Amino acid sequence: MIHLNIGYETETVEFKKSTGELKEGIISLASMLNKHSVAVVYFGVKNNGEIIGQEIGARTLRDVSQMVASSVKPQIIPSIALELLDGKNVIKLSAQGGEKPYSAFGKYYIRSADEDRELSPVELRKIMQENENIDIISTQPADTQELTFSHLKTLFAAKGLTVNETGFERNLGFFNSNNQYNLMAELLADKNDVSIKVVTFKGTDKSEIIKRNEYGFKCLALSMDQVLSYMEAINDTHIVLGSHQREENKLFDFAAFKEAWQNACLHTKWSQLNPPAVYIFSDRIEIISTGGLAKGLTREEFFRGISRPVNAKLQKIFGQLGYVEQTGHGIPLIISKYGMQAFDITENFINVIIPLNRGYIEKQPENGKPLNESQLKVYSYLKGHPEATIKLLVSECKISDGYVRKILTFLRDNEYIKRIGSNKSGKWIILK
Repeated sequence: MIHLNIGYETETVEFKKSTGELKEGIISLASMLNKHSVAVVYFGVKNNGEIIGQEIGARTLRDVSQMVASSVKPQIIPSIALELLDGKNVIKLSAQGGEKPYSAFGKYYIRSADEDRELSPVELRKIMQENENIDIISTQPADTQELTFSHLKTLFAAKGLTVNETGFERNLGFFNSNNQYNLMAELLADKNDVSIKVVTFKGTDKSEIIKRNEYGFKCLALSMDQVLSYMEAINDTHIVLGSHQREENKLFDFAAFKEAWQNACLHTKWSQLNPPAVYIFSDRIEIISTGGLAKGLTREEFFRGISRPVNAKLQKIFGQLGYVEQTGHGIPLIISKYGMQAFDITENFINVIIPLNRGYIEKQPENGKPLNESQLKVYSYLKGHPEATIKLLVSECKISDGYVRKILTFLRDNEYIKRIGSNKSGKWIILK
């Protein structure tokens, strides 16, 4: 009987007879990632490429996934697929990653031809030093190599920048050392598989979704702009007419949001394939990005506005398009508006929390005409202080005597409140 043969083992491909050799296969996976940032391991294939098949149980694929997760550091998210080759089941385990060095079961290996060799301390230090200067999205290959960049070229032309058709892609650094389109090229291509979501929830948690907006699957710069346009459109303005001034209140500080969102798009660790997102709750906006702080950057330096880009070449392109500056003023701007408590920083995520100015909206009476901020202040104070005098309302609400009287008249005329008893000993009754 003639068996199908799928080739030879290489520096990026390894064959194992079965998952009985799972540990050895995972070592090969980490070894190949350390050498070329890509790796494929087949289970159910002999060393010579002959397909013999892999027995599949109820937990086989889950066991592979769990062992990869527990034994490879830093953690990777592999693709584990069951394939039918020559009528036999074969497991294909593949992964990409540029956060070298990767360890397997606590040790470090490097691929040499079709063998996995343990790294010496000197070799390990060299890889670590080299990786500190590597722009991962420039080395990691794109999932697809059929990319176009019409949208990006339009953005460059709109900024008055020269677009050299013959050298555009190479000048922007869209190829890795193997002359493949890299992950940065995929992010900025006309079409990609990157989902960029703005999700609105009903309350203060994620239990109920009201609306989900999708802005991804296109050039990242275009997606980023569309999110900004949407958020600017929902940033309602409320005009408050006080006794001496005209005041405009926004739902949130758009400049602070813009800085947080652009930083999330720029500094997220795209190699982890987990894009930034915007979550809108009833009391706040959250802008979340993956990867934590840039390597070597302390929290103190971060809050001082010291910039250390995670994706240096992407930052250069964003800078050319006018999306970001290298002045480091973005973080201090957010802090000046919302304080350092706006930042929730963990090892793997940065979450910027922008509270909403919801007082105008959430505390409105259920029925009747909407109240402006001054009217709402008086109304809210009376709910908790039914015996309040005009003098006390002036003091507590910071509104002039004359305007307080006008507000009380408005509230009574529109049946929000009523007065029981005399001016001195009576009290206010809330009707709505």
